[in-house]
Amino acid sequence: MARKKNWRLLPGQEPTELDRQVMYWENKGKLVPKRELIKTPEQIEGIRRSGVVNTGVLDAVAAQICAGMSTLEIDKICRDYCVAHNATPACLGYEGFPMSVCTSINEVVCHGIPKAEDVLQEGDIINVDFTTILDGYYADASRMFIIGKTTPEKEQLVRVARECLEIGAEAAKPWGFVGDIGHAIEKHCKRYHYGVVRDLCGHGVGLDFHEDPEVCHYGRRGTGMLLVPGMVFTIEPMINMGTWEVFIDADDPYGWEVISADELPSAQWEHTFLMTEHGVEILSY
Repeated sequence: MARKKNWRLLPGQEPTELDRQVMYWENKGKLVPKRELIKTPEQIEGIRRSGVVNTGVLDAVAAQICAGMSTLEIDKICRDYCVAHNATPACLGYEGFPMSVCTSINEVVCHGIPKAEDVLQEGDIINVDFTTILDGYYADASRMFIIGKTTPEKEQLVRVARECLEIGAEAAKPWGFVGDIGHAIEKHCKRYHYGVVRDLCGHGVGLDFHEDPEVCHYGRRGTGMLLVPGMVFTIEPMINMGTWEVFIDADDPYGWEVISADELPSAQWEHTFLMTEHGVEILSY
């Protein structure tokens, strides 16, 4: 059965060079984005402004995070900065998520819920993941923090996870494919015998929290959705020290916290990217 066409011209519309390129790939059987995934210049500027606030939130955390701080205090730092800049935390209330930010310590892969009893200890590694809504535009990013001095194994994991993000971004080219990103990340990760989480992925973002395409962090070159200038998406590889498999914490009453299946440490970095004619531009980090 033929795939339903995603890319459509308006009645009487003359195709632009961008239209012709997209339709070329669609006619070759490739998955292409719907037109609404290509952001207008005005939308891009709105997402960029949201990204500035989002980056500022994580900078505020970086300036204060330390041993002895609870993740509930991190939540307050994020929420206060966001509100002070006339923005809204996207996580708060999203599908029942109770807090403003995700704080994922050690073996928690992602979606960790801030709590007063989760106090950072020397040697912990923690991912702080925040999404901002400003004037209706979304920006999303996360960073890893090492609390004090940790083990060489955890240091390497955090470094390699960052390298995976950078390598994935380098592989994201205009008129390439989402699978190119995942292939590059997985190849680098395998050198260290780490597991690339498969159950969660990056995503389109900008006008909503989660949009197409899904950006898997493993895969084959030339597969997945066509990357077209004007698309905005995250790359956010979750790299486990052991297996790629994960589970949901049965003790989490909200059903959000994701933990590595072997309970070995996990690390993640995330940026929001704009695809341009020349490669990706970082909108939030």
